[in-house]
Amino acid sequence: MPLPSDKILSPQQVAHDGWPRPLVFTNGVFDVLHRGHVSYLAQARALGAALLVGVNSDASARRLGKGPGRPLNAEADRAAVVAALEAVDFVVVFDESTPCELIERVRPDVYVKGGDYDIETLRETALVRSWGGRAVAIAFVDGYSTSRLVERIRGG
Repeated sequence: MPLPSDKILSPQQVAHDGWPRPLVFTNGVFDVLHRGHVSYLAQARALGAALLVGVNSDASARRLGKGPGRPLNAEADRAAVVAALEAVDFVVVFDESTPCELIERVRPDVYVKGGDYDIETLRETALVRSWGGRAVAIAFVDGYSTSRLVERIRGG
């Protein structure tokens, strides 16, 4: 079994054609990993031969407006925790506001987002479908939210 650090790739390393196919791609901040994330990533992995997870850089996460002091965990730490999950084959940190540039380089066969997103309205969906890929929304696990966890930790 590879070490989690072996699963973390640079943006330059992901630009190749040797991916196991079908390749599944998803992305997120994954600031405070919880059971909902673990379930979501396991379901995503089941849709293909390998799962590549794009983790928002600290700067990218701040642009998403998650709140003051977010992310709580640094990008390298978040990437390491995601990479430690058995369901995850590869992790890459990206700095853009959306993963579209990364998706164009990787050309996944399946794009996955949580059910809290309207997958039909995402640019990523149109992009993946442009080369014959598909987009899948995985049902949101009720009761699990990083934002709510952070609020509770801060005494809210």
